[in-house]
Amino acid sequence: MYDAFAHYLTHLIYGYYPYLAGTVFLIGSLVRYDHGQYTWKTGSSQMLSTKHMRWASNLFHIGIITIFFGHLVGMLTPHWVYEPFIAAANKQLLAIVVGGIAGAMCLVGGAMLLYRRLFNLRVRQSSSLMDTLILAILVTQAGLGMITILFSLGHMDGEMMLTLSSWAQAIVFFGGGAADYMQEVPWIYRLHIFLGLTIILLFPFTRLVHVWSAPLGYLTRRYQLVRRRG
Repeated sequence: MYDAFAHYLTHLIYGYYPYLAGTVFLIGSLVRYDHGQYTWKTGSSQMLSTKHMRWASNLFHIGIITIFFGHLVGMLTPHWVYEPFIAAANKQLLAIVVGGIAGAMCLVGGAMLLYRRLFNLRVRQSSSLMDTLILAILVTQAGLGMITILFSLGHMDGEMMLTLSSWAQAIVFFGGGAADYMQEVPWIYRLHIFLGLTIILLFPFTRLVHVWSAPLGYLTRRYQLVRRRG
């Protein structure tokens, strides 16, 4: 009976929950943009307190952006694409090194921001419950990611990385049978993935929506000429 329940739970969390989270993520973001544009902002608290803000913010944002694109490319690139250039074991080693550095930056910067939000009176009074909650979840997720590195060091053949990539690709490309890949995956990876899906689910209800408004146009716009008055 326990095995049947575990099998059901695995399919529920890793087969159906990703689509629920993705649906809420897309539709929720669209609805909030359409009906709540006055809340579509970062809610920056830098003016309230600048102590250690630059270090904390830069570490957190550089780390989390690197982690995001690393996961995006690493998990969704089919094995046959990179197999002629790099072995799975070497790709895993690369992911551990880059992910470890970025994860440490995200964890340290996020912990500094969370401490500031909890113990700086002015910042705490201007923060909503969701502001603090989503930051705490992100810091916890970064910590779990660092723990997964310790587990990955125990099997450097790249097989676990391929299993997790197969699951992600089956979900994103509607391959079917995605939850079957997760049957023998250790608990730490399962927990890390579950929390990641929960972040996606909560995304439209937090300040994270400002990611959609990243000022990428600044990278390609023409220079503005500023002249002194005569």
